[in-house]
Amino acid sequence: MIRYAIDDLYAWKDKPNRKPLILQGARQVGKTWLMQTFARQAFANHVYINFENNAQLHQLFVKDFDMERIFFEIYLATGIRLDDNTLLLLDEIQEVPRGITALKYFYEQKPQQPIIAAGSLLGIAMHEKASFPVGKVEFQMLYPLSFFEFLEALGKGQFVEALRQQLWDSIKTFAPQLEDLLRQYYFVGGMPEVVQAFVRQMDTTMVRALQQNILEAYDRDFSKHAPLNEVPRLRMVWRSISGQLSKENKKFIYGFLKEGARAKNFELAIEWLSDAGLAYKVNRTKKGQLPLSAYEDFSAFKLFMLDVGLLGALSNIPPQVLLEGNAIFTDYKGAMTEQFVYQQLCLSCKNSIYYWSAENSRGEVDFLVQRDNRVIPIEVKAEENLQSKSLSAFVEKNPELHGMRFSMSDYREQSWMTNYPLYAINALF
Repeated sequence: MIRYAIDDLYAWKDKPNRKPLILQGARQVGKTWLMQTFARQAFANHVYINFENNAQLHQLFVKDFDMERIFFEIYLATGIRLDDNTLLLLDEIQEVPRGITALKYFYEQKPQQPIIAAGSLLGIAMHEKASFPVGKVEFQMLYPLSFFEFLEALGKGQFVEALRQQLWDSIKTFAPQLEDLLRQYYFVGGMPEVVQAFVRQMDTTMVRALQQNILEAYDRDFSKHAPLNEVPRLRMVWRSISGQLSKENKKFIYGFLKEGARAKNFELAIEWLSDAGLAYKVNRTKKGQLPLSAYEDFSAFKLFMLDVGLLGALSNIPPQVLLEGNAIFTDYKGAMTEQFVYQQLCLSCKNSIYYWSAENSRGEVDFLVQRDNRVIPIEVKAEENLQSKSLSAFVEKNPELHGMRFSMSDYREQSWMTNYPLYAINALF
């Protein structure tokens, strides 16, 4: 399996002032596989410690942060001595007392020692701990497989090459095949275990069973790790995401959860899901001007899941509805397509992603992305309906901007906007 994130790990390795790296991401997005694959490719030796199932080293950082003692105890447990050419992998580091704090002392006492730490619930642990190594670590976020990585896994790398080169005339010829592959991605999503099973057996029943297993694992995490009084609210928010996105106005509405629901009752639940990497907030911005963060409206937001395939599974959408693109899919196409686009933008945008809506009208631009010194307004269309009244009005008010529309139509250039096929989004960002 190809994961483009490994390139970022090589860039980290080559930094002259490298710090310990924290690899973040939701459970089962492939963090362990990625860092072990990188270790085998890029280093002569590596030591892998999973603190979730290693009782011997569970108290490794409790006594003190003496690196000589810590290194020797790791040697006793693994039989491998640490040095500058041996990568130390610390998995589920949030499971051990003072594990995250220890990264500061690794950096200060052993700056040449390459270290990658990872954990499924690191975001939650970092908010719970009083001592965090600010300025002593680096971060990298890992997401589910992108659509291009999905194509690579299916052996369709030739399409990735054509889309990256933006060979629109050739791409138009193969549009029906690319649309079928996009529908497959809508169903399968990007969770590595699910993608591997689909590639090997093309069994939709197995795919959906694996997706349900992942969703059940997340549900168990709610009960195991979240405050007990928040668990019912967590489940309410989590299960409402698909319904929230299927509305014409995709702004998160607390009243959609239950009658009389208020923000103060559910803010912690949403924050927990966000910290766990399971859900993502996209806040509204009031203007399309630089910097977008200056006009951020924290009271209005959309909520997305981490993976389009899991969104379909959580919604119990039958596989044939997604794979065949029949009439039933029409009722749900907006939610799945906007989830897909957001998921791809997450992979490639270093800046925050926003959306815009007018204060006193129904006009809305699905996403606004700040890229270097420009703002890109993005509209998402599930099929070939090319009416873009909101985007057109927004660009008219902000004539310095050039809009992007992602739809099932072919590439088309206009003075104020460019239309791109949905399956090309990874090539644009």
